[in-house]
Formats: sequence, structure tokens, C-alpha cells
Amino acid sequence: MSRILKSLVLASLMAFALSVQAAELKVGYVQVDKILQEAPQTAESGKKLEREFNPRSQELDRMAKQIKELEAALDKDGLTVSEAERRNKERDIQNIKIEFQRKQRELREDINLRKNEELGSLQDRINKAVQSVSEAEGYDLVVYSGVAYASKKIDITDKVLKLLGKK
Repeated sequence: MSRILKSLVLASLMAFALSVQAAELKVGYVQVDKILQEAPQTAESGKKLEREFNPRSQELDRMAKQIKELEAALDKDGLTVSEAERRNKERDIQNIKIEFQRKQRELREDINLRKNEELGSLQDRINKAVQSVSEAEGYDLVVYSGVAYASKKIDITDKVLKLLGKK
């Protein structure tokens, strides 16, 4: 079975090579990872997320500080308070810690969700830019990262970045 599959793949590649010779195929290559690192929209997106989640992050910082202060106060006053009062304070601290962990987990989940939304939006913009460059310059085929080798002469990454506003 695998010999038949190999033969079919080889025949397809040979047919593709023959058609490429006959049709003068114009091929381009795009480094998506480079675009994601250098596109101005990436930095904008990061700043936007930071502004969006900064208040909640600051609230978590305040809660962490409050927990440390309460634990320090309990350690300091631990010998002078009654056992019942000590247990109440320990329970209060534990409840605050549980609330802190819940808010921390929710913040992480919300950040991840928003990052994925922003990444999806950025990918749409990148795809549109690649399509625009490809159509404007008459490319028949443009491939993304994951290619074993692509020469510099078919790399259109900088053109896409220019269209996105980088250069």
C-alpha cells in the first residue's frame, strides 16, 4: 500500500514540475513568525491587553500585600491572642488566600482568551496583507512558515510588513 502511495506522490510531483516549467509559476514565501514579532499591530495589541487587565492585576498585587501583612501581624501577635482569636484570624487569612487564587486563575483565563482573540484578529490582517501583496505582484502561490527552505528572492515578508505599516 505504501509503495502505491509513494508512486502516486512521485507522479504528482513530476506532473507538478512539468506544469511549472510550462507555466512559469511565480512563488512567494512569508515568514509569519517574523511578521508576528515585528508588525506594529503586535505591540499595539500587547499594550491594549495591558491597559485592559492592569486594574485587575493591581488588585491582585494589593491582595497579596494584604495577605503578607495579615500573616506578619498574626506571627507577631500570635503569642498574645487567645487560641480562638488566632484560629479566626488564620481562617480569615485562608479565605483571603482562596479568593486571591480564584481571582488570579480567572485573570489568567481572561488574559488567555483575549490574547487568542487579538491573535485571531492579527492573523486576519496578516492574511489580508499577504493576499494584497500576492495579487498586486502577480504571485501564483504563496506559502507560509514551515517550509524546509525558501530563497531570499521569493521571500515577500518585508513587503507584507510594509503593508502592515512596519517599514
